[in-house]
Amino acid sequence: MASDTGTNATAEVNRARIVRHLYRHGVDSRAQIAKALGLTPAAITKITARLIDEGVLHETGDMAGTSRRRSIGVALDTAQSHVIGVKFARSLVEIGVFDLSGHALSMEELPPVDESGIEATLQLIHERIHALMDAAPAILAIGMAVPGPYLKSRGHTAVVSSMQQWRSVNFPAEFADAFAVPVLIEQDARAGALAQQLFSPGPGADSLAYYLLGEGVGLGVIEHGAIVDGADGAATEIGHISIDVAGRPCECGNVGCLERYCSAVAVHDDIDASGLVSHSASLSHRQAFAALCERAAAGNAEARALIAGVGTVVGYGAVTIVNAYNPSRIVVGDILAQAGEPLLDAIRAVLDERAIPELAAATEVTLSELPTDAAVTGAAAVAITHLLEHPSLLARS
Repeated sequence: MASDTGTNATAEVNRARIVRHLYRHGVDSRAQIAKALGLTPAAITKITARLIDEGVLHETGDMAGTSRRRSIGVALDTAQSHVIGVKFARSLVEIGVFDLSGHALSMEELPPVDESGIEATLQLIHERIHALMDAAPAILAIGMAVPGPYLKSRGHTAVVSSMQQWRSVNFPAEFADAFAVPVLIEQDARAGALAQQLFSPGPGADSLAYYLLGEGVGLGVIEHGAIVDGADGAATEIGHISIDVAGRPCECGNVGCLERYCSAVAVHDDIDASGLVSHSASLSHRQAFAALCERAAAGNAEARALIAGVGTVVGYGAVTIVNAYNPSRIVVGDILAQAGEPLLDAIRAVLDERAIPELAAATEVTLSELPTDAAVTGAAAVAITHLLEHPSLLARS
């Protein structure tokens, strides 16, 4: 029995290697797969035949081969299998259905969460996921992106500024066994980093930092292709690194935390105080910042100055990212990324002035190019990564 278990585990590992290779490279011949993975052509033929029988792979037709041999392309079927991605933020929850390529098939935002509505929100999440699964049997896994710092080893968040009731939720206990498919839970910025690696790889995909600037400030770092986790799963928590030892108090117990100056919540407070956006107090954080960006784009000097000031503070965080983690690329995403190039210009100016010069010069800073919010797409990426690592879950026969 032990031998059979070991054989099956090895077979699943090789199946996963083939599936991940095709996910990244698209169409390849069996000979090309064998060469890339260092497996024998006979082994590749056997494994791909089974994956085709199970509906995981499909043949795409003739390809140019070597030595005048006929080759047939093989590809992963990304359209027929779906996942659900759920993003938890301080005051909102988004739920999307995605195919394996990361294409959003549907997206919905639940009613805003308030301090008295956590239980009602949890119940609604259960109801909506069950409804989506009843309507789409092709859903094979659920990914969830939760606010950090998320203590993965314990199942709950340590601090959730402006919405501390989320700390009482043990996410695995609440969701892990609630549905008929696997549920995978990850901190939101790390989920965003996975989304960048999976759906928008480009140069430096195996050494990147996703800098989340939403209702909180977070960081996900991929080093040598793997997420940096830490002992409790709460590493890279940049939002609670102090940039002013005599600064604003934070709910985490520290003072001067980065999150107190450049989260969407903090910037919304600044917008309200400035009077630049009429009725800003009645707007969501995303709406208020979008309105500020519109004023800046129209030439309003005060709005431009406010965005530049925010970008400078974001740049202080970027200095820590560059000096501490030395990524090839920093990808800026979520609400504040709406500011576009003016935000990037301010970040780059701070990096040029304050980061170790050789490291700053070697680090590209870009905006996320994902078509939907990187955290909810990241939640989908967490689920998709699990399926790619366990291709038996993709079998349809």
